[in-house]
Amino acid sequence: MIKKIFKWTGITVLTLVVLVALVTTLMFHRTYNAPYPNIKASKDSAVIARGKHLVQGPAHCADCHSTAKSKGSLTAAAGDAPLSGGFKFEFPLGRFYTPNLTPDPETGLGRFTDGEIARTLRYGVKRNGESAIPFMPFQNLSDEDLTAIVSYLRTLQPVRNAVPEHSYSLMGTIVKAFLLKPEGPQAKPPASVQKDTSAAYGQYIVSSVANCSGCHTRRDDMGKPVGAPLAGGVVFEEAGFPTLVTPNLTQHPSGRLWHWTEADFIKRFRMGRVIKHSHMPWESYKNMSDDELKAIFNYLKSIKPAPTEKVAVKGKA
Repeated sequence: MIKKIFKWTGITVLTLVVLVALVTTLMFHRTYNAPYPNIKASKDSAVIARGKHLVQGPAHCADCHSTAKSKGSLTAAAGDAPLSGGFKFEFPLGRFYTPNLTPDPETGLGRFTDGEIARTLRYGVKRNGESAIPFMPFQNLSDEDLTAIVSYLRTLQPVRNAVPEHSYSLMGTIVKAFLLKPEGPQAKPPASVQKDTSAAYGQYIVSSVANCSGCHTRRDDMGKPVGAPLAGGVVFEEAGFPTLVTPNLTQHPSGRLWHWTEADFIKRFRMGRVIKHSHMPWESYKNMSDDELKAIFNYLKSIKPAPTEKVAVKGKA
């Protein structure tokens, strides 16, 4: 009797494992429907210049889509970093490689339509319909800025660079199959935004372009915000380097900016990288204009102050 119980228990467990594996395999490549934004690349020099400024500046595309700007070996000047992809991110969920953004027809965006590029940026849905890894927070870019970025990417020199496929761990495979879903805009994206030094424009840069909250707002393991907006506390631990904790950017007395003036804020960005292994894309952010930095500073002054939370750091009490 006991042998029969063990036998049927084993068969049941094996059947469940096979079913889970089968469903995971089927769900791993599930596709999603998302509209193609009505975005067409322009040849207007002013539009292309705006796209270049965003890509090489506040949107900091070069920091992830160029191995020439890899963390720890960044140069003082951003320049026109080649966006040929291949930068590797290593997480418990797997190894992820940034794609080639040059117009190469074999390994880059040369075979993509403007709408396919725009859909990936705005809705997180790739050319094959699968969900993109949610690294890029450009869902709420204005139509004008989205057009500018696509237009600039079309002007790049094609670079033949075959980027490796993502390699998922077992947990990563399960997460992609069952939990990873594309996220679109929070509301209808604006046609354009007023470029000035206002807090409103600063909020647009911080939230829709530069993704400041991605590192300055604490998140859970699935990337959902759990801390006060922009109050810092995100821990970066990397072998061989001292642990870094992102600072509080609100106007709380415990925050980094409590005693800073607008001039101090701009000066810090012009200094660029001070801590060699900092994850902040200083080389790109240095390309922001004074007006953009003033707008960001005005926005940071306007948000609700929040105390800096104490976070656990390995090896420290």
